Amino acid sequence: MPNKEQKQLVINEIKEKISRTKSVVLVNARGLTVAQDTVLRKKLREAGVDYKIYKNTMISFAVEDTEYEALKPYLAGPTAVAFSYDDPVTAARLIEKELKAMPKLEFKAGVIGGELYDEKGVTKIALIPPRNELLSRLLGSFKAPVSSFARLVKAIAERDEPQTVNE
Repeated sequence: MPNKEQKQLVINEIKEKISRTKSVVLVNARGLTVAQDTVLRKKLREAGVDYKIYKNTMISFAVEDTEYEALKPYLAGPTAVAFSYDDPVTAARLIEKELKAMPKLEFKAGVIGGELYDEKGVTKIALIPPRNELLSRLLGSFKAPVSSFARLVKAIAERDEPQTVNE
């Protein structure tokens, strides 16, 4: 970037995204083919995740004095940034799904829900099922005992019914 004003525009762009985001995930995407990168960007964009490569110094200036400042030690080498605005785990989850198809893609770190996670931590968080799936599992676990109880009551009621004799 040739001048200070252009650099400040990039820093302001990152700050604006940080002000709206629920999580930031740093990724090393070195070695991806153009086709792989295009597929990844498309999937993230469809899910409402901003994904962009920035210079580490620009990211460093933008995260200063924010909850994302803890990412600074991970700003070495090529860095792509994924910003999740709705569900904090969306970016990590989508990137995790692509890791098998894109072995050169790797997590660096992330701040999700205000907590800093290293590469292994982000991977673990990404493997947590989506909120809707967790809620349906919870409701299913509530429903199972109630259904069993209802069947038991019905069986007892049927057993205790007086028998009528057909004449």
